[in-house]
Amino acid sequence: MNVLAKFRETAFSVLPVMGIVLALGLSVVPREAAEPWWLARFVLGGALLVAGLSAFLLGVDLGIEPFGERVGEALAKRRSLPRLVGAAALVGVIVTAAEPDVQVFAAQVFAAGKAADKTLLVLAIALGVGFFMALGMLRSVVGLGLKPVLCAGYAGLLLLALAAPGGSVGVAFDAGGATTGPMTVPFVMALGLGVAATRAGRGGDGGFGLTGIASIGPVMAVLAMSLLSRGGAASASAPEAAHGAGTFLAPFAAAWRGALRDAAVSIAPLFALLAFFRLTILDMTARQTARTSLGLLYALVGLFVFLLGVEGGFVRAGEILGAALGAKAALSGRAAALLVATGAALGAIVVCAEPAVWVLGENVEEHSGGVIRRRTLLVFLAGATALAIALAMARAVAGFPLGAVLVPGYALAFALMAKTPGRWTAIAFDSGGVASGPLTTTFVLSFALGAASAASGGAAADPFGVVALVAMAPLVAIQWMGLSVERRRARGRNRNIAPEKTP
Repeated sequence: MNVLAKFRETAFSVLPVMGIVLALGLSVVPREAAEPWWLARFVLGGALLVAGLSAFLLGVDLGIEPFGERVGEALAKRRSLPRLVGAAALVGVIVTAAEPDVQVFAAQVFAAGKAADKTLLVLAIALGVGFFMALGMLRSVVGLGLKPVLCAGYAGLLLLALAAPGGSVGVAFDAGGATTGPMTVPFVMALGLGVAATRAGRGGDGGFGLTGIASIGPVMAVLAMSLLSRGGAASASAPEAAHGAGTFLAPFAAAWRGALRDAAVSIAPLFALLAFFRLTILDMTARQTARTSLGLLYALVGLFVFLLGVEGGFVRAGEILGAALGAKAALSGRAAALLVATGAALGAIVVCAEPAVWVLGENVEEHSGGVIRRRTLLVFLAGATALAIALAMARAVAGFPLGAVLVPGYALAFALMAKTPGRWTAIAFDSGGVASGPLTTTFVLSFALGAASAASGGAAADPFGVVALVAMAPLVAIQWMGLSVERRRARGRNRNIAPEKTP
């Protein structure tokens, strides 16, 4: 694996966002209102984020993704349904707990006073993913169609959302998007495609759809947790790191112990999972075991550096910039338009830079034999995400409820599902999960929270929901793309798209 190539890939993901922040930070944020060193800390945090994510993704390619493929193939060949379903649940819980996005998201929810315990929130999210991964694997084995499973899952979500406290709905749907990042997507997709390749029943989706099903779990888990705790909000916000005072490195010095602890707690179960599967179902050589272990070590170091950069300066810069634009938007229509336009620009850039999106695009193009092209997928995802974050910024200014966008959005997605071929629906729901990765969960979410708080004078009842909108928009966009491609193919008007055998 070329380390420099991985570093360039990650830098391409982060640097455009950093450029927008620096340009706006120097032009729209009042110097007297900003914290000392906030832009310099943002630059250092961004550099650490690039370095950490590069090392983490190198670990994913080196050990985690091949490990997932081996586990999926080995489980499928054993032809033991209880073992397959149980292993899928175990993998879902452990891999989700190790996901950088989940760690950052839980910390932001805890700091906002929306959860009483960060570790309990991570556990609930991980258990939700594990349970629905088991259901998704069971569906793949018995050959049940993806669409009935999605309809049943989202019907259950609707009932829980109607019963849950209003302030928990945005957090819950954001949790569904935060789970599918650079750790979870490669492992889950490798596991699902590995099983589908050795099973006769695929449900017409070519092995895709497991990520989309798994994304339902954390939403249900957080909604259920809010019902059990009657709101689940902490009585007081978590203490914030000392950003505004002290030396330039004070926030990083305050965050390193927590970052190291979270990284160790996240990656250690993967080492245990490797040891367990190697002793039970995997026939791995010493060299393969050493390579996988080295990949996990890279992931551990990378996750620590990533979290340190996020907590030290990256997230705080998003809050400051969002608050500055949100405060101006509350006073001026032109400033409100700038906030919405900035959100749209961030959305278009971020989704094209998310590592998990590239993983999905490569898998889709490869397993469709080039029928579904990665560039076309990226164009539709970029447009959908730009619209989603623009709507989130408009919501920050206008204060309309999250359901006013989510309900018609999901209604349209399910209406399109009735006419869309199964493979396109599977890819659309997988895309909804992967569109919200590290940059969305770290910077864009903090930017939206700062904008919502400032635009409402600090009284926003439900500032969460931006990740939920980013996760919903591709469901409509990709299915719409699929219908367009199918119509063009049927009419023979597009010579650049090879004929697809409709399932």
